[in-house]
Amino acid sequence: MTEDMKRHEECYMKEHCLKYDVCPMTLVQKILSGKWKILILWYLSYKKLRFTEIKKKLPNVTQKMVTQQLRSLEEDKLIYRKVFPVVPPKVEYGLTELGKRIVPILEMMHKFGAEYLEDSFDTSTSEDPLE
Repeated sequence: MTEDMKRHEECYMKEHCLKYDVCPMTLVQKILSGKWKILILWYLSYKKLRFTEIKKKLPNVTQKMVTQQLRSLEEDKLIYRKVFPVVPPKVEYGLTELGKRIVPILEMMHKFGAEYLEDSFDTSTSEDPLE
């Protein structure tokens, strides 16, 4: 049994994804893996940005890492890169139509994060019932 088939067998949605060569969840994990991809997509979800604007939003990330993440997202067709023929060069990034389809998922992740923070805050201020 191939590794992909094992993944399908272990997936609780296997009846839905056996028709694909790879489990859709494995594919999404591969596309979004990368420490900064989700944040880059999030920042691009509300407007087009230049490289320097993206870099400023990720201050502790090296230029090389931002470049790698952007290239990967571009290869996966989630973002586009538009180069303007001016001096100095101007490059703009934005979401493709495919990339825009991930925005509702990002919004759900944001909502979950906010709820998690609220729940954590509520839990930390109340007494632990097990003590």
